[in-house]
Amino acid sequence: MEKSKQPRKQRKARYNAPLHVRHKFMGALLSDELQGKYGKRGFPLRKGDTVKVMRGDDKGTTGKVRTIDLKRGKITVEGVVVARSDLSEVPRPIHPSNVRITKLELKDKLRESALSR
Repeated sequence: MEKSKQPRKQRKARYNAPLHVRHKFMGALLSDELQGKYGKRGFPLRKGDTVKVMRGDDKGTTGKVRTIDLKRGKITVEGVVVARSDLSEVPRPIHPSNVRITKLELKDKLRESALSR
């Protein structure tokens, strides 16, 4: 994605970005322990990571990442639900900037190497 100065072009680039680039937008801050361990402040989210909600009505809730919606730029977290009018509960979409990663899913070797870089 090319750098541009005008906000209009920046927004357009985000909206029209391909999915492999959108994955980079889905980053969240690492917890203080993880920041010290890996020497990074943030890292892209992945299904299975444990996160803590830092903003909004569900602030303080900790749970695993259930889904990542690259199209809408949102994630869903286990335990973060909203009640519908018929009293059924549906997962509440959260923007990744509003969560903090507390535990990483490190089954993937490529992801481990990305952390050590």
